[in-house]
Amino acid sequence: MSTVTTESGTVTRQGGWRTLALAGGAVAVVGLLAIALPFATGVAITYVIGALLLLGGLVHAGHAFTVRGWKRSFWQGTLAAVSIVAGVVLLANPIVGLLSLTLLVIAYLLVDGIAELWLSLRMGDESGRGWIAASGALSLVLAGVLWAGFPIDALWIVGVVVGVSLLATGLSMIAVANVGRHADEPERTPGTEPRGV
Repeated sequence: MSTVTTESGTVTRQGGWRTLALAGGAVAVVGLLAIALPFATGVAITYVIGALLLLGGLVHAGHAFTVRGWKRSFWQGTLAAVSIVAGVVLLANPIVGLLSLTLLVIAYLLVDGIAELWLSLRMGDESGRGWIAASGALSLVLAGVLWAGFPIDALWIVGVVVGVSLLATGLSMIAVANVGRHADEPERTPGTEPRGV
């Protein structure tokens, strides 16, 4: 079975691209749904994070009783308590989680914008400097817009960010599958074309 190697991975030529295209389509549809229903998506993500924190806290609590030495036991117990409390808070009130995640998105955009602007200043006359500076400026503008609209932005920003990410992933999977589909097609030469009667 021959394969096609791309930047996103390897696609088998004998029909493997179909599975990848279907999976990419499904991921893209989920991304569109997340964008269309950003509040529900954000709440669902908050519940998942809350459940993971609660589970992690229970694991740390169990580990606290098995480790030797009071220092290790104390730190495991502290981690367990913090994780369990955070998980319960998120599960009891997912809006708190949406507010926290929105603040993380704003902080990320702020740091990313500053880092890209700083990098563009250090690049001198290199090509691409303008694009990096523009990207950094856009990140800072987005951070400012989200901060100005906080906390109302918390109702939609997490869902939209996750939806856009899923949509981009799905489309990239479809693009890779398309490369595999073209590689799967038999090559035709002018001498082998069927003749009409």
